[in-house]
Amino acid sequence: MHMSFPVSAITRAPATGLARGARLIAAAWLAVLLVACGSGSGPSEPAGPPPTQGEAARFLAQASFGATEPDINIVAGQGYAAWLNEQFARPQALHRTYMDNMVAVLAASNATISANTFYESWWNQAVTGPDQLRQRVAFALSQIFVVSFADAALSNQPRGVASYYDMLARNAFGNYRTLLEDVSLHPMMGNYLSMLRNQKESATRVPDENYAREIMQLFSIGLYQLEADGTLKTDVTGRPIETYGPADISGLAKVFTGWSWYAGPNLTDRTSTRFNGGNANAERDWQPMQAYNRYTANTDYHSVSAKNFLGVSIPAQATPDPEGDLKIALDTFFNHPNTGPFIGRQLIQRLVTSNPSPAYVGRVAAAFANDGSGVRGDMKAVIRAVLLDAEARNHNAADTGFGKNREPVIRLANFLRAFNSRSTSGRFLGIDNTDDPASRLGQTPMRSPTVFNFFRPGYTPPGTSLAAAGLAAPELQLTHEVSVAGYLNYMRGWVGPSSTRDVQQDFSAELALAENPDALVARMDLLLMSGQMSDTLRAQIVAGVQGRTVPAPTLSNGVVTNQAAIDTARRDRVSIAAFLTLASPDYLTQK
Repeated sequence: MHMSFPVSAITRAPATGLARGARLIAAAWLAVLLVACGSGSGPSEPAGPPPTQGEAARFLAQASFGATEPDINIVAGQGYAAWLNEQFARPQALHRTYMDNMVAVLAASNATISANTFYESWWNQAVTGPDQLRQRVAFALSQIFVVSFADAALSNQPRGVASYYDMLARNAFGNYRTLLEDVSLHPMMGNYLSMLRNQKESATRVPDENYAREIMQLFSIGLYQLEADGTLKTDVTGRPIETYGPADISGLAKVFTGWSWYAGPNLTDRTSTRFNGGNANAERDWQPMQAYNRYTANTDYHSVSAKNFLGVSIPAQATPDPEGDLKIALDTFFNHPNTGPFIGRQLIQRLVTSNPSPAYVGRVAAAFANDGSGVRGDMKAVIRAVLLDAEARNHNAADTGFGKNREPVIRLANFLRAFNSRSTSGRFLGIDNTDDPASRLGQTPMRSPTVFNFFRPGYTPPGTSLAAAGLAAPELQLTHEVSVAGYLNYMRGWVGPSSTRDVQQDFSAELALAENPDALVARMDLLLMSGQMSDTLRAQIVAGVQGRTVPAPTLSNGVVTNQAAIDTARRDRVSIAAFLTLASPDYLTQK
């Protein structure tokens, strides 16, 4: 992609101009290392006057894939809680429906659906979908309950992965207990963490322990026992107390035996051939896995021996009961005191701040435990607690410890939404796989390299002030010299004009401000940075915009003869303002 404004507009260096761009960009990435979240306290519901436009934009940066001018006006007009209620009521659009529709479209050109087909649908919904809260929470859940196209078992299952993401989006506003069961029985998770076709113990085999380990470590209770506010419980020596050990994993692994591909609606459909992957049902990539036990001859795959884990004991059985055993296990995780603070803290990290205070985590965990009507695990109550908490809504510009680094996918989504991007083809072509850190984002939705997501919740860059302070900056696990340059080059291509790009921005409102640099930069500040741009950065970007001169009209017989040059200069000014905003430390750190 080509950017029409001259490189010299970025690299020239007058004292106050964009010509200091090289130093500005370097400062951006040094400043990222200061990302951390501080403490806070207060009631769970915000009080006071309606939000300002800046406050509304900041809320949307947390609750959606990015602020737009219409959404800012809506939130500022009706308030946070009303916007949440309206979002909770919006219907869900299915990625799998798009995938199914594209089967026939692509067949006309002898092509088939692929992971790229899913990315088309994902970006379409992330950028243009009206159910922004569901979209944003589903993305957060996809980084906790990870499956990945990067895994060979899933790379050729694009419809299945699409349906898995749909399942996360459906449960985003449901109950955590249902979410955990749907995750456990989805064939893509079964494939990814080898629960699918897992068999009972024998003289030469033990059940696969992969899912048993990860459902505890990553999806429910975590490694160490927690207080209600998410702080670690410790023994008399001050060491953290483990939540489970090898015996718990072994006992739980027996629960997850006997499950395999969806075979059909009848018990007699569940044959040993289908258990092992043959005679595939056409819907097996998205229908929940089924239990194969004594329904037909020689299909007894579920363990009947005693199953002991987390203080729970399931006695030995005369007849296998995979459904009953699964219910006991999932109920155990659901009701475990760790689950609320463990899941709640990660949702805070994904949406609001990297290091929430124990009080903040405690309030979210309390909402998980009881939504106010005696219901445990109500995701709507959890989301409200995360986004309406005083610690999320109050912003002190002097608190350099609060915030989080915007991960690369979020940065691109923010940009595309801010400027009303639309697809010429209607398919959002050309974004596709953005894994390459040297030339793209270094991150692609649903392509985590491992089950541990793109970054760990507790990651902190070694040898930094963050590490010394004991603070986490998870997203910085994606940040290195190559990814810094790759992101800047990639976004430089996006902010510039391109006649061949399928996804196009609507910069009409910005072009109208091109000859008023202060107003142009103020608009960038609101849409991309929630009105939090520092005076220093504002002056730098304004000077940079001014560095691109807009020629005066040249008239001949009353006709402007240099209109093309004027239009190019105006477009360059918009590109410069957008690019330097996206490269700045103020933007890279979501506050």
